[in-house]
Amino acid sequence: MNNKIVFFGTGDVAAESLELLAQSFEIEVVITKPKPEHYKGNFPVIDVANAIKSPLLYVTNTADVSQKIIGGGFESRVAVLIDFGIIVSRDVIDAFRLGIINSHFSLLPELRGADPITFALLSGQKQTGVSLMKLVEKMDEGPLLGFGIQEEIDTLTTPGLTDKLIQLSYTLLSDLLPEYIEGKTHADMVQTDIHTQISGYPSEPSYSRKLTKVDGILDFTKSAEQLEREIRAFIEWPKSRTIIAGKDVVVTKAHVETSDGYNNAGDPGTAFQHMKQLYVQTSQGVLVIDKLKPAGKSEMDGHAFLSGYGKTLAKD
Repeated sequence: MNNKIVFFGTGDVAAESLELLAQSFEIEVVITKPKPEHYKGNFPVIDVANAIKSPLLYVTNTADVSQKIIGGGFESRVAVLIDFGIIVSRDVIDAFRLGIINSHFSLLPELRGADPITFALLSGQKQTGVSLMKLVEKMDEGPLLGFGIQEEIDTLTTPGLTDKLIQLSYTLLSDLLPEYIEGKTHADMVQTDIHTQISGYPSEPSYSRKLTKVDGILDFTKSAEQLEREIRAFIEWPKSRTIIAGKDVVVTKAHVETSDGYNNAGDPGTAFQHMKQLYVQTSQGVLVIDKLKPAGKSEMDGHAFLSGYGKTLAKD
């Protein structure tokens, strides 16, 4: 069996995926962005490629990818693209006899675009998954090779869900890619819209986007339920930030107080104490701050924060 592939990827998700794929496939070459000249941190994809002794090919933009891939003489009949960060043109896709398979971390056509994992959490979904898609020039619209479902995501953080989807992606690629390479299955054998195969799944496409730092500012005119989702989704970046008791804080864990008795503490954003817990009124429900990190301090629970900074807060 010919299990040789070319791998396109740049980010942390790509690095973890590459490390797993190297267990089942021969990586002919890793195509990635170069480490910036003045960048001091690790570049995980490069580190993994070196560890598995795979050749590296550095590219910086779409034109550069085309110039270095076309006529490259690769033995691989197919390439895999995960977390690459550069648009790939038609001529690059056609450079591989079986094209390029993109592992996209949502159940297409839902959450096409740059950040499907975070937006799956923000939208309050109960499930998401991974779609193996044959790359085309239109964004996330290619025929599907297969898909897998990840359920019970509504308590996970973005890092936790990412880990589960990386493992699911690897399982799908390990199972389906060898059959695809051998011609036993085709990318048009699976219906492009997964909603036709999953009862109750949305039929209309939706889209994610890149986050900005502004997204991390907690807006207490939203519901407590929505803010709790944001805190889980933004745990790594852009982080959920606000001011409580005059202190700049990053909220790292919270839950929703469902009792109607705590919904009259004042305007949205009003912080108060109850039973040694830190509460914040929202437009709908109360958010209980379980853990937070004041500026310049270590992470602490809500009770510890109240002991140090809570004198100015009302008690319920």
